[in-house]
Amino acid sequence: MTHVKLIGTIAAICTTISFIPQVIRIYRTRHARDLSLAMYLLLSFGVFMWMCYGLLIGSEPIIVANAVTLTLCLYIILMKFRFG
Repeated sequence: MTHVKLIGTIAAICTTISFIPQVIRIYRTRHARDLSLAMYLLLSFGVFMWMCYGLLIGSEPIIVANAVTLTLCLYIILMKFRFG
């Protein structure tokens, strides 16, 4: 693995797992009222676009990280509707 790909992979892992504490908190508290729906909708669209970009350039770290991040963001949005 090249240094550039390693840096990209580490960045992808860090930014992706940063959503896990929020997902766990919503799951445990059943509370999402204070979260901004507009922010998560815009973020989800941006993450989707990054995933498309990754597909177009064939970058596995970008594709995988953004697919997982998009899944976590969509879960948060669904929980916002359910518990918000």
